[in-house]
Amino acid sequence: MPATPTGPKARFATLSVEHASTVSRVAAELRRAVFEGELESGTPLRELALAESLGVSRPTVREALTVLVAEGLATREPNRGVSVATPRADSVRDVCRARWVLEGAGVQAWTAADDVRRQRVRATLEAYTEAVRGGKASYEELNERHLAFHVSLVELTGSARLVHMAEALMDELKLALAQVDRLSRNAHDEAEAHEGLVALLEAGEIDGRHGAYTFLRRHIDDAEIEIIEALGLE
Repeated sequence: MPATPTGPKARFATLSVEHASTVSRVAAELRRAVFEGELESGTPLRELALAESLGVSRPTVREALTVLVAEGLATREPNRGVSVATPRADSVRDVCRARWVLEGAGVQAWTAADDVRRQRVRATLEAYTEAVRGGKASYEELNERHLAFHVSLVELTGSARLVHMAEALMDELKLALAQVDRLSRNAHDEAEAHEGLVALLEAGEIDGRHGAYTFLRRHIDDAEIEIIEALGLE
């Protein structure tokens, strides 16, 4: 049986909060730099250079980069290391097609959804529009609130599996959307479009040429085109 540690270090032997929080802080700083445009798509994320710049160890940077890769903000390639993810046109198109299926199902479920799920849509919309109009939110915060609204539409279906799928799609799209918002400064337009969609839902105008279902389809189609054009994707 291994000996039980003794002495002053023994009382802290099971604690790892400091290390974990350091990894989290490094990941948060890298995430912020990506969303703010300080680290552009394709930028190599070198462990040694980052460790020296941030004043942390290479293993800490390595763990933080693993977090970003898991979030879809960075990619890891054999013999090339880690770099900021670069959105691809075919991926953007595919994600938007899948979004339409999931969010469209949510819009169609509005009238049957319970008050809790409807209120969730209203609350995420309010959080997003307040952040936009407050003028002080970071691009990362705007992005998170924006995507939370779209996930809340899928929540109207009452399906945990569909919500999980929607969250995975948003992880794929978050970098591209953040870059478009930063380049085109269109957050105010997005907020107004989302308010228009919810106004149609509240009025019970779901189907028809001018209903919420058609409005959402046009919104997602426009987003696909805007992302591809703004980022110069092919």
